[in-house]
Amino acid sequence: METVNKLVSNRPVVVFSKNSCCMSHTIKSLLCDFGVNPTVYELDELPGGKEIEQALIRIGCNPAVPAVFIGDQLVGGANEVMSLHLKRNLIPMLRRAGALWV
Repeated sequence: METVNKLVSNRPVVVFSKNSCCMSHTIKSLLCDFGVNPTVYELDELPGGKEIEQALIRIGCNPAVPAVFIGDQLVGGANEVMSLHLKRNLIPMLRRAGALWV
């Protein structure tokens, strides 16, 4: 958990992803389409990626990717992000975190 905290600390939006995960790609595309520039950690490319993946599972991310943090807070995976978007809550959350200026 400490590793995850260090990776998300003081970054408006962080996405833990895998190149092979289509839902990770979808969430990254959605955020980029809004004009957000998320910090992305590709767990299948990082040394220690397996350990980070296990830490994400321990804090409640199941599946482990995509795991989205906004304003240092775990939002969840693709379902949670899409639900926030459909309820029109995602953009205000991104603004509050300083990830969007408009």
